[in-house]
Amino acid sequence: MTTPFRTTRRVEFADTDMAGIVHFANFFRFMESAEVEFLHSLGLSVAMPWEGQRIGFPRVSASCDYFQPARFEEVLDIAVSVLKIGSKSVTYEFDFTHNGQMIAHGQICTCCCQVQGDHQLESIEIPAGIRAKLLVSQK
Repeated sequence: MTTPFRTTRRVEFADTDMAGIVHFANFFRFMESAEVEFLHSLGLSVAMPWEGQRIGFPRVSASCDYFQPARFEEVLDIAVSVLKIGSKSVTYEFDFTHNGQMIAHGQICTCCCQVQGDHQLESIEIPAGIRAKLLVSQK
């Protein structure tokens, strides 16, 4: 089993709701930012040129379970792992903690697509070079 990629996120005032806690929908933004940081650490991105074609990884599903509130100015630790790699899809999981306490657990599933001319997407198999980089990080 590999060590998850780790990053942090300080909760900003704009991330919170009237009760002073992170609005649930913002965890999806946090997951996407952590995913992008993780991919950059591998020399990849969610949208990039690859071997002469434009590749993208749009989301096909996302979920998040919440265990404790996160508040303004807290620093969340986010662990990112590759849970599953299919022929065309990648599923990531995200564990949010603060001071060792589990705050939330989320998942995002993305599909590898070729981006054509006017932003049309066609699902394709994950190219071998991308797959090899992701496999190194698979849980």
